[in-house]
Amino acid sequence: MNKVLIVDDEKRMLDLIALYLRPHNYVCQKAQGANEALSYIEDETIDIVLLDIMMPQMDGWKLCQEIRRVSDVPIIMLTARDQREDIIKGLRLGADDYITKPFNEDELLARMAAILRRRAPKVHVEVNSLLWNKEKFELIYKNVPIKLTPKEFIMIGHFMKNPNQVFAREQLINLIWGFDSETEGRTVDSHVRNMRDKIRQAGFPIDDHFKTVWGVGYKWVN
Repeated sequence: MNKVLIVDDEKRMLDLIALYLRPHNYVCQKAQGANEALSYIEDETIDIVLLDIMMPQMDGWKLCQEIRRVSDVPIIMLTARDQREDIIKGLRLGADDYITKPFNEDELLARMAAILRRRAPKVHVEVNSLLWNKEKFELIYKNVPIKLTPKEFIMIGHFMKNPNQVFAREQLINLIWGFDSETEGRTVDSHVRNMRDKIRQAGFPIDDHFKTVWGVGYKWVN
């Protein structure tokens, strides 16, 4: 199932869209405003965002910019405005698509499915001859396997698939250990340290790509 974040200041609209989507195998999170939406983006893995434009305090354009600072999650703008200038503005700010209200349920579902197909999870990622292969559960550098624990393998793959995105320790715990885990931040740091050492020993310049963001977490740069 894909998890969709619906952002609108009107509770009625949130409930209506969720009612549309749930029978089609979407898990719906509802955010009634920008602050709540950003909290979901920072703390959970979201597959696609449906974002209303006309909201008080922070409109959808500004929120789209804020989301793009931390995530490349697909965004579809939902609005009653169908001016060409508004459509262009939303796309330039990082939205993936744009649909006007009132919208046809089947059209919304089709657009969401098309975007998610294009953003299908990567099973192979390669950076400077370092190859992460999900299908074979292998990390290889210049044809030489690097032995990692399962959690180290998942962690490095997650970073390589999401370059330039900063992940806090709490996010990594949720992604790798699970929401119910009692794992602490220092356990994440220990796994990071061991993973770095193993990849460094294989000859890959890990320190050029895997960066510590002090006081926040970690990120990967290509």
